[in-house]
Amino acid sequence: MALEIERRFFVCGDGWRAHADGGTPLEQGYLSSGGGEAVTLRVRRRRCSVVGMADRQPQRAWLTLKAVAGGIARHEFEYPIPDADAVALLQLCPARVEKVRYHLDLPGGDWVLDRFEGTNGGLLLAEVELAREDAALDLPEVTGIGSLSNAALAAQPWMHRSDEQRQRLGAPG
Repeated sequence: MALEIERRFFVCGDGWRAHADGGTPLEQGYLSSGGGEAVTLRVRRRRCSVVGMADRQPQRAWLTLKAVAGGIARHEFEYPIPDADAVALLQLCPARVEKVRYHLDLPGGDWVLDRFEGTNGGLLLAEVELAREDAALDLPEVTGIGSLSNAALAAQPWMHRSDEQRQRLGAPG
């Protein structure tokens, strides 16, 4: 059983780009989420010749199950699934997010940055996976804010939130 220990942060500006790879288009659909548990379908999309667009056909897909383990740790189970199953399952997902995920070359853990698209466009969130919950990081953190989980963003997109709601969450700008 895998244990995921992850912390999340708002990002503003473009300084992260110097540390990023080329990015991977992802679409995540949520078959079920709530109470700290989620059944997620994650589809990596092929790049397409049109800048900023991804082919709608899967390049690779996973089914992920997550459950609270205590603190910020979660049990995580992830399984590759066939493309045809991914296409069919996405149609069953009532909530989805689209984003480009960049792997970042930064110290302190395995870092990624999600640049959200569609109704969450403009939102940048960085995540770091850690070996321990008490690993030291000195950053403005959004870990544990349920309304910023990917499942919550799928259900209530960033673009649909008021400036006041965003400010209460500590969003930059």
